[in-house]
Amino acid sequence: MKNVVVVGAGKIGATVAELLAASGDYHVTLADRSSDSLARLERNDRIQCAMVDVEDSPKLTGLLKGRFAVVSAAPFNLTAQIAQAARSTATHYLDLTEDVASTRRVRELAAGAEAAFVPQCGLAPGFVSIVAFDLTKRFERLDTVKLRVGALPQYPSNALNYNLTWSTDGVINEYCEPCEAIVNGVRQEVTPLEEREEFSLDGVTYEAFNTAGGIGTLCETLAGKVRNLNYRTIRYPGHAMIMRALLNDLRLRDRRHVLKDILEQAVPTTSQDVVIIFVTVSGHRGGRLVQETYANKIYSRDVGGRILSAIQITTGNAICAVLDLLAGNKLAPSGFIRQEDIALALFLENRFGNVFTLPGERVADRQNTGSQRP
Repeated sequence: MKNVVVVGAGKIGATVAELLAASGDYHVTLADRSSDSLARLERNDRIQCAMVDVEDSPKLTGLLKGRFAVVSAAPFNLTAQIAQAARSTATHYLDLTEDVASTRRVRELAAGAEAAFVPQCGLAPGFVSIVAFDLTKRFERLDTVKLRVGALPQYPSNALNYNLTWSTDGVINEYCEPCEAIVNGVRQEVTPLEEREEFSLDGVTYEAFNTAGGIGTLCETLAGKVRNLNYRTIRYPGHAMIMRALLNDLRLRDRRHVLKDILEQAVPTTSQDVVIIFVTVSGHRGGRLVQETYANKIYSRDVGGRILSAIQITTGNAICAVLDLLAGNKLAPSGFIRQEDIALALFLENRFGNVFTLPGERVADRQNTGSQRP
């Protein structure tokens, strides 16, 4: 039985705690600074709750001491404090952050650490990097890597064609911060909400545009090995135009707290969502330019008698799978671990990671693919 702490009692944090506790292999403490957030949770005798303010370093350090791991599902601005406490207590650290600056700080703390530091363990960044890197191994020479991910309402009914399905702060942050990419072989920053494109999947038209954070560490990993690499968020058509007006024309990128209040007061949340993952890699094999694609749609559904949204299912299971692999000694026991360091076959055969397996596909099918590393 591994003792773990999950920090953040929001929808994702609570889901992670429940998934781990239900496995029977983890003793879970769910921590949050808000007594109201903890009180709203459904009673679960397998989860211990603790009211802890992350910014109270001595209390947080005391909570982590002697624990196997801490999982951060807290807002990205609290990442550094949690990672610092993990470093000082030699506790394995995992998070869901999409924030680039926070991940850089985690990497600094991981240097020479006794425990493993594994940031960006969610959907994007996270699983999408594991998929993309696995696809790149099938080519003799890479050309283009495109990562497209979106968490969308199944039934859009407003001008934004959007409902809130996860952290509002996270959405705003990815719409405002510079985005990493490789363009014609050169690593560079590109502008969020730009380079809009449209594509069709299963007869439905979507748009995709630049957003920050979802690419994880792939730009660094594939630098010098790929001509073009980019990440774009998927939405229904029309969303990007309205968000550009709000952020740029009304200058709400400089008053993010105002935009957050507007969105949370006017845009409903929903658990009836769909997560779309669309990764394409092209390159040369046998003297020909060919393309490999991973396309998947994951819907909200009943899990253990409770309806979980698709973003809860994908994000929660993704980080639980990485923790499970770490607990099973299938990842490095210390230092900084990138998502692309995790083998896709190992991830998909895990009891949590198997939610991403494509219908009709066996893990062995992926194990038998080519293994050439770019």
